[in-house]
Amino acid sequence: MAQETEIKLRISPDALSALRNHPLLQERLQGEWTTSTLYNQYYDTASRELAAARVALRVRRDGEQFIQTLKSSGQSVAGLSERSEWDWTVGAAALDLTLLDDSCWPASLAPLDKLNLLPVFTTDFKRTKAMLHWERDGESVEVEAALDQGMVIADGREEPICELELELRSGPAAALLELAAALAEDIALMPCDISKAERGYRLFDPASYDLRLDAHDWSADTPVDQVIAVAGWQLLGHTQRLAEQYRFSGQWKLFRELLTNLTSLRAFFGVFDLALPRSTAQPFTPALDQLISHWRPLVLSGWADDEDGRNAREQAPQAFEQAVADPQWGQLFIGLALWLHTAGWKTNRPPRGERVGDLALPRWLLAAVAREIQELRVPHHNDPDSDVSEWMDQQPRLNRLHFLLAHFRDQLETPEPDRLFGELNKLQALLEQYPLVDEELRPALLTALRKQGQRLRKLNAWRELNS
Repeated sequence: MAQETEIKLRISPDALSALRNHPLLQERLQGEWTTSTLYNQYYDTASRELAAARVALRVRRDGEQFIQTLKSSGQSVAGLSERSEWDWTVGAAALDLTLLDDSCWPASLAPLDKLNLLPVFTTDFKRTKAMLHWERDGESVEVEAALDQGMVIADGREEPICELELELRSGPAAALLELAAALAEDIALMPCDISKAERGYRLFDPASYDLRLDAHDWSADTPVDQVIAVAGWQLLGHTQRLAEQYRFSGQWKLFRELLTNLTSLRAFFGVFDLALPRSTAQPFTPALDQLISHWRPLVLSGWADDEDGRNAREQAPQAFEQAVADPQWGQLFIGLALWLHTAGWKTNRPPRGERVGDLALPRWLLAAVAREIQELRVPHHNDPDSDVSEWMDQQPRLNRLHFLLAHFRDQLETPEPDRLFGELNKLQALLEQYPLVDEELRPALLTALRKQGQRLRKLNAWRELNS
């Protein structure tokens, strides 16, 4: 058994030659690039029991050699994945069931009759690969770089493959992210959190691709630094999966969810006080702000069931393609993965930041929510209509409150946190509608905003947090 650590990055066909000749790869090249065609047959039962257990089983033909491979479950974030892998050389393009014994076969699949395994889909592609070697902080790093171009074919449906894989052979995982981040400075790279096997299964069932990482159970003794790490990986993983699935399906609701997640990711950088200093977030927040400002008008307009709404929904795929075709996409999300992997928020953090990072989740959360609530400017029945611009300016604060309450309200020591969350969401929804409604409807919306402000002030949680 081997532990596979790799990063997978979607690229355009035009980028293949640019990557092969990139100076950073050329200076680390060991030997020459070699090209071969790989034919891969994946196996599962008719009811997809291996997929349900998050196991992939294939036989690959590489020239005259046949290799049977079993890969266990693993999670990928920003293209970086770690999973267990078993490889066996076999004599023909067929499964050798005797190799699938208890040393590798998952216990959850023990009742499975392996005679029911059958071919389900193929992934055939041309691979151009080379070994890279360099020194990092006195440690030797060896990476296999592979440029793959071909097709996934399942039951008459197909999806193209065009990607860069960087597989770690020796050295730290951070070296993969550093290499990918350096390449992203020049070439548009989209972190790809879907394996070739998952693509095959997705051709059968688009909903089979998980959009979220496994949920994390927060506890009362979770320190803030762990909250930053886990919540950051969760947000990054969900963002990349939504982007991948929207690229595949073009579903409008996924574009909306992607914007919502980007907004949560932006709010993430603003809630941790000195535990996450603004200086450490600076490489990411401008790019997030730019993406959000470009996409939010489309999402808001796209709710309308009229010509403007249809136009917005039709423009979304082009806006998305422009974003992922820009190197800034890879720079943002690969850079963020590297920052999370190396706990970059702790770099040059002041002593007070260290103390905040050590706080237990409930204590920090109560102070963070109270701070935002006390600064929140909500509509009041005595406010003039002209104050609507000030109410609108509260949306970044509402986004931060949404992030805090959406993820951690079970740990918030205040009355009825669910109700507080719901009423704040209603206020935010009303504020988002204001720029979109016709002039004659705005007085009614202003009345609704004042009433919503009154509802918030009557909440026990609101009163307690403002005391």
